[in-house]
This record gives sequence, structure tokens and C-alpha cells, in this order.
Amino acid sequence: MIVMFSRFLKDERGSTAIEYGLIAALIAVGVIVGMTATGTSLDNLYDTNNGRIGAALN
Repeated sequence: MIVMFSRFLKDERGSTAIEYGLIAALIAVGVIVGMTATGTSLDNLYDTNNGRIGAALN
């Protein structure tokens, strides 16, 4: 049992794939946060312009 556990700790197969997966997940979270912030800013911009155009037409 100790030998199997020792081999398990020394085995590095698959660790690279896990690292790449974690990096990809981190990048995806960053993109989602960035897109959300951009969408909120654009929404505020359109709302402001809509109000100004509506006021100018009245």
C-alpha cells in the first residue's frame, strides 16, 4: 500500500493537461468579466444617448 501511494505521488502524467485546463478556465473567467463590464458600459452609453435624443426631439 505504501509503495502504491509512493508511486502515485511521483507520477506526473496528466498534470500538464490539468495545468492547461486551469489556465484556460482562468482566461475564460477573465474574458467573461471583461465582456460583462463592456456590456454594462455600452448599456449605460445607449441609455444616456437615448435620453438625450428623446429630450432633443421633444
